[in-house]
Amino acid sequence: MITIDNSSLLAFSDNIDQPDFDRFRPEFLKACIEYRDVHQELIKHYHRTGGSGRQVVEKITLMTDLMLEGIFRFAIQDLDIQQPCTLIALGGYGRSEMNPLSDIDLMFFCQDPETPYMLQLSERMLYLLWDLAFDVGHCVRNEKQCIDIAADDLTACTALLDSRYLCGDEELFAHYEKKVLPAVMGRNSRSFIREKMAEHDKRIKKYGSSVYLLEPNIKEGEGGLRDLHTALWVSKIKYKVYTLRGLVIKGVMSEAEEEKFLEALDYLWRIRTELHYLSSRKNDQLHFEQQEQIALFLGYRDSKRALAVEQFMQDYYAQATRVEHLASTMISRASDHDREESRILGYLRRRNVDDGFYALRGELNVTEDDLFVNQPELMMKAFWLAQRQELKLSLKLKTLIRESLHLINDRLRRSRAMSSMFLDILRYKRGIYEILSQMHHLLFLNQFIPEFKRIYCRVQHDAYHIYTVDTHTLFAIREVEKLWRGKYTEKKPLLTRVADEVEKPELLILSVMLHDIGKGEGQKHSEKGAAMIPTIARRLGLNKEDSLRLQFLVMEHLQMAHISQRRDLHDERMIAQFAQTMEMSENLKMLYILTFADIKAVGPDVWSEWKGFLLQELYEKTYDVIERGDFYKEKRSEKIRNRKRKVVELLKDEFDPRALKECLRNFSTRYLMTYRSLQIAEHVRLILSRGDDPLAMSVVYNRESSYTEVILVTVDIAGLFSKISGVMAANGVNILGAQIFTQKSGIAVDILQVGRDGNIYDDDRKWATIEKDLIWFLQGRGDVDEQVEKRKSSILDLSRQVPTIPPRVDIDNEVSDEYTVVDVTTMDRVGLLYQIANSLKKIGIYIGVSKISTKGDRAGDTFYVQDIFGHKIVQPEKLDELRETLIKDLSS
Repeated sequence: MITIDNSSLLAFSDNIDQPDFDRFRPEFLKACIEYRDVHQELIKHYHRTGGSGRQVVEKITLMTDLMLEGIFRFAIQDLDIQQPCTLIALGGYGRSEMNPLSDIDLMFFCQDPETPYMLQLSERMLYLLWDLAFDVGHCVRNEKQCIDIAADDLTACTALLDSRYLCGDEELFAHYEKKVLPAVMGRNSRSFIREKMAEHDKRIKKYGSSVYLLEPNIKEGEGGLRDLHTALWVSKIKYKVYTLRGLVIKGVMSEAEEEKFLEALDYLWRIRTELHYLSSRKNDQLHFEQQEQIALFLGYRDSKRALAVEQFMQDYYAQATRVEHLASTMISRASDHDREESRILGYLRRRNVDDGFYALRGELNVTEDDLFVNQPELMMKAFWLAQRQELKLSLKLKTLIRESLHLINDRLRRSRAMSSMFLDILRYKRGIYEILSQMHHLLFLNQFIPEFKRIYCRVQHDAYHIYTVDTHTLFAIREVEKLWRGKYTEKKPLLTRVADEVEKPELLILSVMLHDIGKGEGQKHSEKGAAMIPTIARRLGLNKEDSLRLQFLVMEHLQMAHISQRRDLHDERMIAQFAQTMEMSENLKMLYILTFADIKAVGPDVWSEWKGFLLQELYEKTYDVIERGDFYKEKRSEKIRNRKRKVVELLKDEFDPRALKECLRNFSTRYLMTYRSLQIAEHVRLILSRGDDPLAMSVVYNRESSYTEVILVTVDIAGLFSKISGVMAANGVNILGAQIFTQKSGIAVDILQVGRDGNIYDDDRKWATIEKDLIWFLQGRGDVDEQVEKRKSSILDLSRQVPTIPPRVDIDNEVSDEYTVVDVTTMDRVGLLYQIANSLKKIGIYIGVSKISTKGDRAGDTFYVQDIFGHKIVQPEKLDELRETLIKDLSS
């Protein structure tokens, strides 16, 4: 244990021969600095060697109290004492809840705040505290001012609720307790609670409307310290008590709840103390790099199932959930009492909705406290009724469900009564997200589907996933429900129509609910999740066909996103293979909706219209193959002849037919199979209009799908795509995809899709600049490298730290008949595509198709490549060189 001792500070004032504040201030400040530094180090050591959150907070508070006592005594020593004054701690300091970088909130309480004496005393103390690097808030007030400001200012009123004597005139503080505090506590509880809840809602909106944000604010975020504070403030005002213990004495709170409250504070304080020690300035947000350090401090270690940091954050979210539940219970209790009506009015408004249940004031309640003891399956009935009747669960009903969870055993899970009602909830198409969220919040879902517990509060430690796995899952269900409710009818008509066509809505919701269930088991979560489905399906009473479809959807839930974003959608063989995997259109429809919901629920900025465009293209092409199996079996030669004929017909009035036919002969079969006649006509027009110019360029704004298409025609040169991607990077243009074709005549046609965050580049002046730059560099009159480096240095990197990942290169020679497919996963950065294109050029490898996909902090880029002779790369030594070159260059 350590001892906090301020005798050196007190002795300083006592041992001065002639009191003189200005003369002895430097020496006293030096003594204070020494006191602060010594004790801060002692407390830090105590914390790091196992001190509890509560013990450390108490010691920091005591250290601050004794320091302020010494400063007060020194500051007041040579003043002409005109009136009594007492120093009062407010806010968090008043609650004795000091962490290393906490503010110090003080009130100088006196009879007349305007006297020079009070001004001088407060200034002396404040300047000393500022010189000691403390963050201080202060006020000088008398009795009337305290009472007036408590009535007018919610923040000030709240701070006064947590006031505590520090030093000074004790009789004056006794007067404060007798006159001021009762006036503050006597505030109208109804208006205070209403204002406090509005403040709470505003705070939660600001700091993230979920417990499960991946970088939570431990103080202000949901499930953090402020939730506990709010619950206590509301309860103090409602029940006119001064302390947490007072609520127990009055019978408002149980001993068990008090213990949970104190345990929650202790847990959060320990983490917050370590967070403050790791931060160079005041910080209450658990950023990624600090999460890793705190996890190690708390003793977590990496395992096969999860990283240490993921284990820590999973425990943190579980605790934050308990905090949110405890705080909301206390607040609801105070609010419910606050809106109590007379028994007669209450009875008249009561409405029976089913045996054992009634509705009152928009809430579902139970007629008997032991309803679930003999009929635990009625817990599911409660959720079913709440959904159908559009009622909220009452606090009493929530509490009974939580207390009855132990009654849910395997026999009950398999009962027809439970499973049929659960599936009925899922097929209703309204209120599904709300009910499942309630089940999740009350831990009912974990108990009813034990496999779901494996992803409860499960963290993915990266900058892409914004929420924990279970919360992401619930948000994905909400997206499906939005489709059913017509929220996306205008912007996403195909998705809306397909969602409505799904034959079994409950099966679709189950697939969304269980798609990430394997993430609780480590890597290869799709396979592990799919392996769990037969057991879950049997328990829910699903037939064999539905069980197999559910298993299929969980197993394949990543495929549509992967193929649409990272594969060549013009590759007919690949589309045909995917269609074969789907087997039937109902599987495809459900996977399409599941994929949309999965991407949309990752985070607010993850879904883009470009991704939607790619996903729709894959869906439509695959659907055509499934529904009309001979659609892509039409002879290639006949299709190509038809296209050439149409192009000549379209352009014969503009160009010599012989020139048109010659231009078309120079195109590869792959190109002619990829584009339709109208698109080919546009490209041919650009080729024949170029003349002797170094470059012909066309820019088309596709506002509906939120991307800009850029068509570039020029003479093919070594490293052409590298130069193009470098110019785009230097001008801040983000490439989403690229198709590169070179005619037999040596003319290159590069078709790029560009855009960012759902926005298109539609500035004509910008494109004029880009065209000028392209011509400049194609003519060899400048160094693209220099321009890209300038762009990098001009962007001030204010981004937060994110978990780093080593570059990964995967090579596939099976997916395409003509190309070797290279998948690159690495940290995203300015000029990345240019860097990769340069690396490939260096070893004589040429890009035919490029697809760019970014997930938060990481890029997933795919390149369809060939060697200098236009062949796939099959030699083992060349494949090794390809992989090693990319990894080396991306790691540098």
